[in-house]
Amino acid sequence: MNKMKKIAVYSIVPLLLASCGNRDDFDATGTFEATEVVVSAEATGRILYFDVEEGDTLVAGRQVGAIDTVQLYLQKLQLEQQRASIHSNRPDVAKQASALRSQIAQQERERSRVENLLNDGAATTKQLDDINASIRVLNGQLEALLSNLENNTSALDANASAVDLQIAQIEDRLAKCRIVSPIDGSVLVKYSEAGELAAAGRPLMKVADMSLLYLRAYFTSDQLARLKVGQEVTVVADFGGDQQREYPGRITWIASESEFTPKTIQTRDTRANLVYAVKIAVENDGLLKIGLYGEVRLSEK
Repeated sequence: MNKMKKIAVYSIVPLLLASCGNRDDFDATGTFEATEVVVSAEATGRILYFDVEEGDTLVAGRQVGAIDTVQLYLQKLQLEQQRASIHSNRPDVAKQASALRSQIAQQERERSRVENLLNDGAATTKQLDDINASIRVLNGQLEALLSNLENNTSALDANASAVDLQIAQIEDRLAKCRIVSPIDGSVLVKYSEAGELAAAGRPLMKVADMSLLYLRAYFTSDQLARLKVGQEVTVVADFGGDQQREYPGRITWIASESEFTPKTIQTRDTRANLVYAVKIAVENDGLLKIGLYGEVRLSEK
């Protein structure tokens, strides 16, 4: 009877060892991470409002807060008044030159009359010369006037363009007083509140795109031959205990240099000191979280 019990015990031991080995059926392990963006203030001033909370979902480009813009707005109004004053001082070239053009036209009519009289012997050559000289003087005065008006207009236009550039700079600074998220994502951390003083470069919130997470896993050098960018793999997310879920993944990046195995990472070969980091994109179904532990199983062994 004792002999039968010993045989039964010895037969159970290999089954237990085999079942324990099934949990090591992975090619690499790692943790999930996301594309995180720290949104910082681009202007200095008091935060008028900041309507976000941690966990909120934001749309790229949609305003969620604002920094005080009163002084900038007043500067813009002042520059707009300055621009209007410059435009009002632009000379009316046609109006100012009309008097000289009328005199020239009158002298040209007088020259035609004198030429007719000269042909009939009723006028002298000196009279015609005097009229031609007068026309030349008037034309010279007209050219000088037009040149002066053109120079004045060019100078005023240059001043107006300079003011327009200053207004554009103010409008850019006003736009930077808007607090927006550059990406679609969720608010991970909120660093500031309405009423606080913001400074350019000060972090306001951290946003991450949670729709697509990346498992940063580590492979040994002898596994690299089986890896390539774009390859489909199976990712197993570990939610703790016996709760696991499989996801399709795609390799998007493979490190070009090796590194020492992080202490929190397990490899199939526990003696491996140098490993290569690999990023695997996984579409999030809403269950995956940043920092969650995951395993990688290659489709082909």
